[in-house]
Amino acid sequence: MKEQTLFVAQRLSAAVLAPLVIVHVGLILLAVEGGLTAEEILARTRGNVAWAAFYLVFVAAAAVHAPIGMRNILREWTRLDWPAIDSLAALLFVLLLGLGMSAVFAVF
Repeated sequence: MKEQTLFVAQRLSAAVLAPLVIVHVGLILLAVEGGLTAEEILARTRGNVAWAAFYLVFVAAAAVHAPIGMRNILREWTRLDWPAIDSLAALLFVLLLGLGMSAVFAVF
């Protein structure tokens, strides 16, 4: 993939992630302060299409954003060649997307 395309994809995914992370962390803090247990939180979110959609977008954005960043780190910090770096980034994308989606579907 072209470097310019990856640059834009990472910046767009960051723009999507920023408000989602704020909402996610804010809700965690509110839940903990309110004394909610994990069971109570799951009871409130299970079957809720809006929360499922929220976290599906969150997972997709994170799965795009993180591998591009790791690709850049591997390029700067290792002597790996481009095919190896791209393969590792693609593997990380698949792993994050798969694990994230399975977590969302398990809760939904």
